[in-house]
Amino acid sequence: MSAVAVRALSAGYGGEPVLTGVDFSAHAGQSVCVLGPNGGGKTTLFRVLLGELQPSSGSLELSGRPAYMAQTERTRLDFPVTALDVALMGALGRGRWWLPPSRAERDEARAALDRVGLAEHAGVRFGELSGGQRQRALLARALVQDAPVLLLDEPLSGIDPASGTLIGGLFQELRAEGRTLLVASHDVESARAFDLVLCLNGRQVAFGAPADTLDRATLQATYGHELIMLEGGGAVTIQHHGHDH
Repeated sequence: MSAVAVRALSAGYGGEPVLTGVDFSAHAGQSVCVLGPNGGGKTTLFRVLLGELQPSSGSLELSGRPAYMAQTERTRLDFPVTALDVALMGALGRGRWWLPPSRAERDEARAALDRVGLAEHAGVRFGELSGGQRQRALLARALVQDAPVLLLDEPLSGIDPASGTLIGGLFQELRAEGRTLLVASHDVESARAFDLVLCLNGRQVAFGAPADTLDRATLQATYGHELIMLEGGGAVTIQHHGHDH
């Protein structure tokens, strides 16, 4: 059975759909790179999968409630919470949000911080962590949710090489555990390391193995004028940091 199955899905925000014709599936242990420009529909898709947004049409099936890891640039840095507090937030969805964290939940959060290399930073305020460390704290929160499907929004964007290596290795471990990863990204070249690639630009442009989807025509349909083709067959995109759908 598929861990994620989306069929003929369209979604929007009350008016015309901003995302149409999405049709893909992924099994346990597979990784999917969700490629597309800002406004292309990556965030809209994640909101539908999280149950925050009802699709206009189509259907979806999930093997369990997914965990979500937001971009650090969309998180508050002045909130007086520690790295441990952030990890503990992963336990809030278990129906005990009005109660103090249990000892077992605190142990679970500390184990998650240790897994992402932040055990010694448990008491450090989130806003005082480096960009890569904040990203890892958010990943720890997702790990505490213990979900079969993880939705990761630009997890490797703007972080230091050490954090990138650690997170990349952890992704491999999660896949080996049978987790399904959906990773939103702008990075065309990094998409080649995934099992599957889903290209979005207001609609589903393509879905399949990297060798079948990361060709020039598909990437141009996905990114348009934001795409720059390199000698040797590589490609990069011009990133605009603004609102995404």
